[in-house]
Formats: sequence, structure tokens, C-alpha cells
Amino acid sequence: MSVPGVLSFTQQGWEQVLVKAKRALVYLDAACAESLHWGCGSSRLLEAVGGPACHVREFERDAVGGGAEQPKALFVLSGLLKGRTVEILRDIICRSHFQYCVVVSAVSHAVHLTANHVPAAAAAELEGQQPVFEQLEEKLCEWMGNLNYTAEVLYVPLLLAPAATHIALTPAFATLFPLLPQDVHLLNNARPDKRRLGSLGEVDATVLPPELLLQIRCLVSGLSSLCEHLGVREECFAVGPFSRVIAADLANYAPAKTRRKTAPGRASLVFVDRTLDLTGAVGHHGDNLVEKIISVLPQLPGHTNDVMVNMVDLTALHAEEENHSVVAPGCLAQSK
Repeated sequence: MSVPGVLSFTQQGWEQVLVKAKRALVYLDAACAESLHWGCGSSRLLEAVGGPACHVREFERDAVGGGAEQPKALFVLSGLLKGRTVEILRDIICRSHFQYCVVVSAVSHAVHLTANHVPAAAAAELEGQQPVFEQLEEKLCEWMGNLNYTAEVLYVPLLLAPAATHIALTPAFATLFPLLPQDVHLLNNARPDKRRLGSLGEVDATVLPPELLLQIRCLVSGLSSLCEHLGVREECFAVGPFSRVIAADLANYAPAKTRRKTAPGRASLVFVDRTLDLTGAVGHHGDNLVEKIISVLPQLPGHTNDVMVNMVDLTALHAEEENHSVVAPGCLAQSK
């Protein structure tokens, strides 16, 4: 995996988003904000918007809507466009005066079909069509109060947050963690009429809950888009039972099968169950500088992989508690 390819994958995705941001109110969820933070920075978004920082807001139920002088909105979301996410979208739009709404999802339409229980055979017949996105576009116009207003729903793979030269993070999957031995008991209780599992080694996709399978499919979709950007057909390897499920899902993912037929390059993709990360929470080894920085400094609000650096000492202000909120904190993503 070449570093320029990984970095350009993130930046190319954000360029597609920024094209839609001119003179818009922009709503981002935490994972997409973190991808922007590491990928190209908030200043790039403000430049594209062409307005003050107050035009960029967190995507949440209580978010302030748009006034009569703010007719355009851009929503950049990391998850599936269903359930609570759609409810928040509706609430924000209904209390605003938007006439043009753009919704960017970091989850492909193929995964949305899976989430809406469309059989694989029927999904294959819909190639080139996006009925789920089209239905949401109709809903957006309905919520804006006029079916003649403009609504767009599109997929942009905002999977990665390139934190360093050889490290790219996936903020949207910060809570996705390998199964533990005690999870076997929970899986057995959830399917009392099926064959009981004896160990994690017997776990496959058929025994996992639908919500977890959808989360895996969202990750697989993003990885497939990354491989498409790099022009490679991947050979998957797995270390651990949970990684084996993810690798198998990528191998069987229909769009990935189509992509691999024409990909010019080759790549090895290794999935590893990082269960031993649990021991890091009870150890203070301090083996490297990054570990010391992350363990000592407070976390940047809303982020999973960055910290706040007190910049007061670099100013003429006294290093007093009340001055800490006057000067914006530094962070690892912006070293200059």
C-alpha cells in the first residue's frame, strides 16, 4: 500500500465533498470531522464554504438550523442513512429554511441495499441505479417543504484519517473490536435453537448479530473503495476469528469481486485481531514518545486519536487556568 495512494484517497474524497460546500451550512458527525482533521484540515473546509466558522456545525439532534439567509446545507455523515441518523436529518431540515440539501454518506449504496434487506440477486439487477438514495432525496424535498427544491444524496468513501506517513486510522470504526471468549456465551444465548458454539474458532458470519454484520460490511465497503483507488486486487490474510470474518466478507463482497477482475496491481491485506490491546489499558510502559504524549495529554473533544496541547506558554499570557480557554489548543494533526 503506497503512502501517496493512501493520502490521495482521503484527499480526493474530501475534494468531492468540498465542491458541494460553497456558501453552505455544513453539518459533520464526529468521525467525518476527524477524517477532515487529519486529511486536509478544517481551514480547507472553511475556505471552500467561503463563510465564517459558525457555518460549520456538529451533526446532532439539537444542532441549530438554517435561517432564511442560509438556503443551502451540506451534511457529511459516516454511517448508514437510516434510523436515528435520518431522524436527526429530518429534525434539522424541518426547522430550517433550506432550498438545497446535499447529503454525503461514507457508506456505499450497495451496503444501504443490504441494510434494507434487499436480496443479493435483486441488488445485482440494480447495478447503476441507486433507489435508496433516490428515495431519501424525495424525503429531503418533502422536509424542505417544496418538491421543486433540490436534493442530492451521494457516496464518498471518507474511510481514513491519515495520521502519519505509514499510519491511517478509521475513526468511524473506533468501537469495532474483536470478539472475546465470553462473547461465545452471548452468541449462544441469542440463538438458543441453533447449534451451540464451543469456542471463538467456530464463529463465522452466520452466527453474528445483524447490527455487527452491517458494521463489518461498512468497513469492507470502505476498504474495497481504497483498493479500487490504489488499483489493486487484494489477497486477504487473517489472524484471529474476528479478522477471518472480515476477510471472508471482503472476499465475497459483490462490488469487490467485480473490481478484482480488472485491477492491474496486487496487494496483500492482513487483518489482525488486536485483542492484546486490552493489556495496554493497565500498563504504563512509555516505550515511545507517542505513547507518552497520548497517555499524558487530554483528549481533543470529539476525537479518538488526537490530544490537546496547551499553547498558553507560547504567548504573552500568564499560564493561569482562566487563560487556557482563551488560546486554542494545539494538536498532533497540525504540527506547524
